[in-house]
Amino acid sequence: MRTVTLPRLRDGGRSDGLENRHHPAIAGAETMRDRFAAVTRDLLDHDDSVALVLADISVDHFESAAVRHPDRVVNVGIREQLLVSVAGGLALTGLRPVVHTYAPFLVERAFEQVKLDLGHQDVGAVLVSIGASYDRASSGRTHQAPGDVALIGTLPSWTVHVPGHPDETELLLRDAVAGSGRVYVRMSERANAAARLTRPGRAVPIRHGRRGTILAVGPTLDPVLEATRDLDVGVVYAATVRPLDTRTVRSALTDPSVVLVEPYLAGTSSHVVTDALRDVPHRLLALGVGDAELHRYGTPADHDRLHGLDPTGLRRDIGRFLDVAP
Repeated sequence: MRTVTLPRLRDGGRSDGLENRHHPAIAGAETMRDRFAAVTRDLLDHDDSVALVLADISVDHFESAAVRHPDRVVNVGIREQLLVSVAGGLALTGLRPVVHTYAPFLVERAFEQVKLDLGHQDVGAVLVSIGASYDRASSGRTHQAPGDVALIGTLPSWTVHVPGHPDETELLLRDAVAGSGRVYVRMSERANAAARLTRPGRAVPIRHGRRGTILAVGPTLDPVLEATRDLDVGVVYAATVRPLDTRTVRSALTDPSVVLVEPYLAGTSSHVVTDALRDVPHRLLALGVGDAELHRYGTPADHDRLHGLDPTGLRRDIGRFLDVAP
């Protein structure tokens, strides 16, 4: 494993739920977390089966909801394993729990509870995370979770949504809460300029091309489009990776070359794409977050550059793999 150094901004600590509100990339704009909070408050007000379980993160968004629904808005404090266990108990009573905190706390720290209290008990819940892979880069490794989707992917019967816009967050969240299964919604401070999703679970063909097809997941779409704006390549957008809309991916192929771009651990969905194309001779390049251990934290943009997820890096790697030029 490589050790890579980036400029340190400041030492990290535990989040109080307010830290991303003034992220320079989204200053003045509604974030996915803002929309999540508004939609969840509305669901709590209009559906007595919905419950919300928090662990000291984003509690300021739900102060009024907690007053209106003290029996269905639960803050367990900094106890993430308990967070998921409480959700499992609520689900056993017939409630539909929405569970929220940072991705590393929700998936990595409480993984055993996710596996047993939800999966083994075969009850449903909607896990909603913030922080993505490194949105809170200045807090260091404790707030980074590029492996979360890969971990959830080891468990059976999970749906995984990776919205790329606040409107998509609302669409996917409402659909998830209306269901009964186990759903992970991975929110980010990063967002595409426009929502593309119209139906939950469906991939969206964005552009056709003859020299290969790029499958862009969630917030990676805009960097991919910028990187390939003058290249003869197709682009398909997916906000749901488990299950993947393989029919749309297959129908978009015009060349046996496929590039998968995900905003978390590189290769997380490679086996899903390969399985979807098992009867189609093809080659696959998986781009995403690498396994470099960063001891000086930098900014999210620094991490994008390091992992080749900025437009310059994407253009370089896609161009080499597909052997395309402007």
